[in-house]
Amino acid sequence: MLRRSRALLLGALLVSTPLLALDYRIETLSEGLENPWAVAFLPDGRMLVTERVGRLRIVEADGSVDPEPVAGLPEAFIAAQAGLMDVALDPDYGDNRWLYLTYAYGSLEANNTRLARARLVDDELHDFEVLFTAQPLKAGAAHYGGRIAFLADKTLVLTLGDGFDWREEAQNPANHLGKIVRLNRDGSVPQDNPLVGQEGAAPEIYSLGHRNVQGIFFDAEHNRLYSHEHGPRGGDELNLIEAGNNYGWPLATFGIDYTGARISPYTELPGLIAPLLHWTPSVAPSSLTLYRGELFPEWQDDLFAATLAERSVRRIRVRDGMLAGEEILFEELGERIRDVRSGPDGALYLLTDNPQGRLLRVVPSE
Repeated sequence: MLRRSRALLLGALLVSTPLLALDYRIETLSEGLENPWAVAFLPDGRMLVTERVGRLRIVEADGSVDPEPVAGLPEAFIAAQAGLMDVALDPDYGDNRWLYLTYAYGSLEANNTRLARARLVDDELHDFEVLFTAQPLKAGAAHYGGRIAFLADKTLVLTLGDGFDWREEAQNPANHLGKIVRLNRDGSVPQDNPLVGQEGAAPEIYSLGHRNVQGIFFDAEHNRLYSHEHGPRGGDELNLIEAGNNYGWPLATFGIDYTGARISPYTELPGLIAPLLHWTPSVAPSSLTLYRGELFPEWQDDLFAATLAERSVRRIRVRDGMLAGEEILFEELGERIRDVRSGPDGALYLLTDNPQGRLLRVVPSE
């Protein structure tokens, strides 16, 4: 599939730098994946893909999918948005074989996001450990966050959601709802976390005031941690995350409630961090990566946000630390995009969110 990209500008929010249309080809590597959620690249050229229904699949370099799911996974709570979510390799995977998984844990009446790790040995999971379970357990099956990133010191940040019906708890430092947490890779709490030692505060918290954070990426070259989160009707946000900051939900937001009611009269307030940009109406951002490959020199250092509602990928141009324009890509697929990753071969990889989902690879047209 050969297409040209469509460029746009974001008005006063971004520097008005024109974007050039770029030819690319979209290849289908794998089909028949059931609501795939995340892809990770193994050193041997194979890939791991999670399916929300609770399966971890091995995909060969040629795209063929092992018919048998990886053995050793725990049973996840699966309903609506709940299920198996992210998979990420340890920064020292070549030495220790640890991989990390997120999934919804519990029952419809009492559940939340759980982080675990295991070693991949002979295509099976061994030494399985639960590292963290977000508290409190809550009812319903929405807003789990669930994305993982590793910082420069190899600690782990995990995104979480506000549980949908508990949005005010995003401002409560005593729990994990609507937070990003930071952990050591064994699940212990880093002693330099911003709320360690504060009475009544959960020591795992790294930032607060989030709604449902489903994209996070650490730019090691510039020491920047980017995230994006779902707003309600509008108000999706791209944020630059710093330790201890409060990102405002639900006290300040560009979104309105699904009922049409105003959530807050404020889009910004003193002491709350405003987003780098917001998407209104909502695009439903679902994954975030930064491109540093050789196949698309024009994309170097740009952020890519997959979207569900818009059925696209947003390329967010970054120049000298400033946002410099935005571009809508891959609308021609007409599919919800659950994950976007910059691959080790320089290609861009996509997962489509369908009962018959696909793993796609984007390469130059020539």
